[in-house]
Amino acid sequence: MNKQMLRQNVLPVITAMIWGVAFVAQSVCADYLAPFSINMLRSLIAAVFIFLMLLAVWLWRRARAKREGRPHTAEEIGDVLGCRDAAQRKTLLLGGLLCGTALTASANLQQFGINADTSSGKAGFITALYIVLVPLLGLFLKKRVGITVWGSVVLAVFGLYFLCVSEAFTIQTGDVYVMICAFTFAVQILLIDHFTVKVNGLALSLMQFIVVTLESAVFVAVFREPLTMSDMMACLPSLLYVGVFSSGVAYTLQIVAQKGSNPTVVSILFSLEAVFATVSGMLLLNESMSGREWIGCALMLAAVVLAQIPVNQEKKTAVEK
Repeated sequence: MNKQMLRQNVLPVITAMIWGVAFVAQSVCADYLAPFSINMLRSLIAAVFIFLMLLAVWLWRRARAKREGRPHTAEEIGDVLGCRDAAQRKTLLLGGLLCGTALTASANLQQFGINADTSSGKAGFITALYIVLVPLLGLFLKKRVGITVWGSVVLAVFGLYFLCVSEAFTIQTGDVYVMICAFTFAVQILLIDHFTVKVNGLALSLMQFIVVTLESAVFVAVFREPLTMSDMMACLPSLLYVGVFSSGVAYTLQIVAQKGSNPTVVSILFSLEAVFATVSGMLLLNESMSGREWIGCALMLAAVVLAQIPVNQEKKTAVEK
């Protein structure tokens, strides 16, 4: 497996694993904090984490330049951020604003659903419906989707249903929030697909979370959400997980994985978060899996395998040419 295949296939699975466990952490945070407060804090943690990563890259480049006897110029900061000229800086700011706004809507709608009356399993299923919405929205952007990818989408939807929905599917207030969240997540995935080839992935991730932090903070103030130090400390481990890993690490991996990839295929790999959510529930909450849930896992894995076929075929065709 070459580096490109590793990036486009393995990284989304790692991302899905981190996101799957995050459903448990989000449920814990919901016992202490309001939705906008949760996303303001997790995004602030993520922004600080990514800034430190960029700082480490800059310091490493500075040290290397010193060892090689080269002058360390201010332009190298632009190299680290991937924006050495005004046009690139403008693209980075626009990408951060658009991707961040879409993520603000997605994360807060999902958290409102979890805080309301939607179970973690059902929230995972409904959120992962973006695997259907991404190719549908992609058609308006003239992105072609092969028949095997459409087949994998159908398999994944059935798999997610068997995996996460055990009771009669009813529409509750929380369900509506998460349904809208699935749409905004699909928009965010397509926005990332557009901007990730134009700007540095880490810089885009940083700008994205700065926007989410600021926009969520505005809503915290407008709705006067209660926020106390005792509540934050009570769920600090879960808050750090969703901030550092689910946001800082996973969303950055999302940007890196989507660069030059088929957004529909990558979104199917991301939807494995529902499988990992179920497994993490077994390990962390001592939940058991039913036969129905195992069927869901099998269908999800089949969807992932099927989704890889057009990727391999395109590579083979390119080599033959």
